[in-house]
Amino acid sequence: MSSVDAPSRPRLKERYLSEIRAALQADLGLGNVMEVPRLEKVVLNMGVGRATQQASLIEGAQRDLEIITGQKPIVTRAKQSIAGFKLREGQAIGAKVTLRGDRAWEFFDRLISLAIPRIRDFRGLSPRSFDGRGNYTFGVTEQLIFPEIDYDKIDTTRGMDITIVTTARTDEEGRALLAAFGFRQEIR
Repeated sequence: MSSVDAPSRPRLKERYLSEIRAALQADLGLGNVMEVPRLEKVVLNMGVGRATQQASLIEGAQRDLEIITGQKPIVTRAKQSIAGFKLREGQAIGAKVTLRGDRAWEFFDRLISLAIPRIRDFRGLSPRSFDGRGNYTFGVTEQLIFPEIDYDKIDTTRGMDITIVTTARTDEEGRALLAAFGFRQEIR
């Protein structure tokens, strides 16, 4: 009879279930444990505007996102033509990845503990980046803040938008959730 070990939970998810969830329930005055906000998904979006002239830049963006997230990104395409930008409908202009479940927890852990402290000239994240429903979006100017990216193998620096989607109903609940994870120091 063989014993197969079940895969362990991500470190941050384990901490959320054992400590943070109960503390948030008490702080927010929620009656049911299922009302406590939690991480739903993390979306990374990398727009490549110069891809209208040079299509190979999309491949580099896909490669970088795949290295960072461990998941193959999808190519985003233009919804309408804009003559001023030399953009045609259906043309590839970016790449995005949606992380859910354990992958989202692992990425969020790496983002908080490794990537954000590596941002150059970091002065904090904006507290106004909440969307009104507890989700938080911020941008980074270069992919080099992630330790998985090899500096010698990149063709150009690219920025990206990172959206942390939570089950919070208000910005205050979302802010309390992120502060419980240690985002408190970053949001100025």
